Amino acid sequence: MSPAPSGLLLSAATAIAAGLMGCYAVMRRMTLAADALSHVALPGIGIAILLKVHPLAGALAALLAGATFVWALEQRTRIPTETVIGVVFSAALAIGALLTTSEQLMDALFGGPGALAPWELAAGLVGAGAVIAFALLAKDRLIVALVSPDIALTSGINVRRLDFFYLIAFAVTVALGLRYLGVLLMGSLLIIPAATARRLGRSLTSMFATSIGVALVATLVGTYAASALGQETGPWIIVTAAACFVLAAIPRGRP
Repeated sequence: MSPAPSGLLLSAATAIAAGLMGCYAVMRRMTLAADALSHVALPGIGIAILLKVHPLAGALAALLAGATFVWALEQRTRIPTETVIGVVFSAALAIGALLTTSEQLMDALFGGPGALAPWELAAGLVGAGAVIAFALLAKDRLIVALVSPDIALTSGINVRRLDFFYLIAFAVTVALGLRYLGVLLMGSLLIIPAATARRLGRSLTSMFATSIGVALVATLVGTYAASALGQETGPWIIVTAAACFVLAAIPRGRP
């Protein structure tokens, strides 16, 4: 059975958002932290199931709360972002495991496409569009703040507010991919295309373009392969992305 067009549209939009946000995560050296942050969704999913509301609503609420907590704690204590996220991740994973049954836990960890309701498609496209707009419109400010926070401050950039919006956009991106990739695999779609693009890109623009391209190829090829084989989409998407990274990492012979 062929994938539904609405599902492909949303997964493609999510891939574009993930490709862009992943580049910032790689440049900020947040590769492991990015994967850990996705696990914060797990207790939100568990609480949503207990309250009989949509699991993705609970996941989004938990991710936004987690991102806000990480930002606030980092600002108050000056502990590195990846350290704070690592602590929050461990606690979230333990709480989520306590709140969900084994079957529900597997669904949350690995995802499953299912059928998209019209409101889910609309909300997903709006969320992806917002993330993409932020990633492109705030590009210069994010890069300056990344290179030198002091220069960013003297240039009139509110670095604290920018960091907050970045973490919120990152949390929304994770939420967008949970249906297809689950808690365990969504972080990989953020990191692997960006890591591949860093290997291949010769400029910042080419890095963004390559990351988006790899994320899109992995998502579409993985979705069609899983559909043809009657398997879950998440593992196939990540395997395809990982194959792109391996190909990019192969040393090239000098002419």
